[in-house]
Amino acid sequence: MIAHFTRLTLAACVALASALPAAAQNVDFSGKTITMLVPFPTGGGVDLWARFNQPLLARHLPGKPTVVVKNMPGGGSTAGANFFQVTAKNDGLTLLMSSASTQFPYLLGDPRVKYDYQDWRVVLAAPTGGAAYVSSKFGAKSIKDIDKLRGKELFFASPGPTALELVSLLGFRLVDLNVNHIFGVVGRAEGLLGFERGEFTIDSQTTTAYLRRSQGLVTEGRATPLFSWGVLDKNGQLARDPNFPDLPHIGEAYEIVHGKKPSGIEWDAFMAFLVSGFPAQKLMVLPKTTPDNIVETYRQAVRDLLKDPDYLAKRDEVIGEYEQVTDAEAERLYKAGTTIAPEAKAWVRQFLEKTYQVQFKE
Repeated sequence: MIAHFTRLTLAACVALASALPAAAQNVDFSGKTITMLVPFPTGGGVDLWARFNQPLLARHLPGKPTVVVKNMPGGGSTAGANFFQVTAKNDGLTLLMSSASTQFPYLLGDPRVKYDYQDWRVVLAAPTGGAAYVSSKFGAKSIKDIDKLRGKELFFASPGPTALELVSLLGFRLVDLNVNHIFGVVGRAEGLLGFERGEFTIDSQTTTAYLRRSQGLVTEGRATPLFSWGVLDKNGQLARDPNFPDLPHIGEAYEIVHGKKPSGIEWDAFMAFLVSGFPAQKLMVLPKTTPDNIVETYRQAVRDLLKDPDYLAKRDEVIGEYEQVTDAEAERLYKAGTTIAPEAKAWVRQFLEKTYQVQFKE
């Protein structure tokens, strides 16, 4: 610290050090084993994300503890999250690696959910983005050609109405697209393969998959991009995704289609799941009762790993083109991604019950 702030007197340095969170200066995980609880099977997106951060976190936590990944799949990730809620202590030795698939059941009031995001504290958030596109056979060149798409029955691959694809289900409705959601298709990769074979005529992929594979379909003239799902700016407002600077975000697409800015209960419900599914898609959390000094220690480790050469070299390949965040930015995304207004929650539950016979009763 003295070397960094060369113009400070020794007394000023001491005063500054004393202002830091108390045990951020003395937390030591030497000889400890820290468990990253992943409520999903091995090999999936959250598992890969956890295993990418695992050695980096071990390197930058004081005492260089052993960090292990424990997979606990079941109930669409609710089983592992429920286990964390009940068993995790406040000693900083257990982390939960949450994702949109854990957050959606919570937002919907799924009876399987026994956990509460109000009981946890975030130390890291990993945003992502994505874009939607349609088969070029319909003749549309952009979302501005909505009249060429209205009334056409489009087919979209989806695991189910309450999965991450709920964002697409609600978003397509908002821009007047008549989409038949074919449930039971596991994973966006299978959806993309089906689109390539002509089995599906509309698709959405995360940014990484889009840039690696879907962009080739656009270049070949087989797909037409419609909109990105957007990002949140510093004020929490929807903005264009820098990975798709020439593509309108979903809010702009709505305005193109309807001639007015989006608003209303359906839009509010959609935005709750959009934020949870993309800008706040993955979250690393500790129990709320974890002492501030331990939370600060983790956040400092995250700040350090974000500058680690190994992280910088592999980041785009493993987690995509979006920077992981901590501190106030992570807290902002955490709150936005795990909160839904009661009236918006009631609307989306009623919509899913009536349209897709989803049952939310105990």
